[in-house]
Amino acid sequence: MAAVSDRSPGAPAAAAPGDNVDAGRAVVVITGAGGGVGAACAARFAAGGWRVAGVDMQPPADPNVVLALQTDVRVVAQCDVALATCVEQLGRVDALVNTAGVWTEGPAAETTEAEWDRVVDTNLKGTFFMIRAALPALITTGGCIVNLSSDAGIQGNRGAAVYCASKGGVSILTKALALELAADGVRVNALCPGDIDSPMLAGQARDFGGDDPAAYRARLLAGYPQGSRARFIRVEEVAELVWYLCQPHAAPITGANVSIDFGLSAGIA
Repeated sequence: MAAVSDRSPGAPAAAAPGDNVDAGRAVVVITGAGGGVGAACAARFAAGGWRVAGVDMQPPADPNVVLALQTDVRVVAQCDVALATCVEQLGRVDALVNTAGVWTEGPAAETTEAEWDRVVDTNLKGTFFMIRAALPALITTGGCIVNLSSDAGIQGNRGAAVYCASKGGVSILTKALALELAADGVRVNALCPGDIDSPMLAGQARDFGGDDPAAYRARLLAGYPQGSRARFIRVEEVAELVWYLCQPHAAPITGANVSIDFGLSAGIA
């Protein structure tokens, strides 16, 4: 088993088969990199000097992404191909950031099997099998994993049972894998954000807000303890915390579900 790496991200490492001239720089693989939090993470890691492999249903057209991969994370074989391609072309993987996800809501009695499969396969199955595919490379580098869970992954949301099930799975999966992989020098953490001002939230308000998406968004904000000061989280704020968790000074942090939600999950306001 690999020991915990004491090198700083971006520092040269021993050459490996498939390394190219740029292989000394750290590599992050980001799912859902085509927009929202994933794109913000790509920008943050690129600004920090990392090479970014972006994974999405459509190859991300983003100057921050040096390797764009069309991947449906619900399909295990595609997860395996994506990680194999990253190692082949970039020589290493130092971090995996799983931001790919979808939302659903509605009465449990009306939930179809197809909707269950769409949400759970994207949010939970895809996260697990991207991790499984990345493990050999991450163990080699002593890397880290950051999963995007949700405030709905640590507390129930009325009318969103399927989404809660998928994100609750991500939260406890994170803890289980952190224990399993600790001796290999691989850290695993999850972020549990509240509502993020992103294309996902816009789609959520459009699809579930009836004839008034603005009122839907206002109802979400009404649940925050800040009152008239309430606002949605910015994608850049989430990306900054993801970045921090992948740095050497975050070495003691593993198995954590880190809330970033303006206190939404802190208790009854």
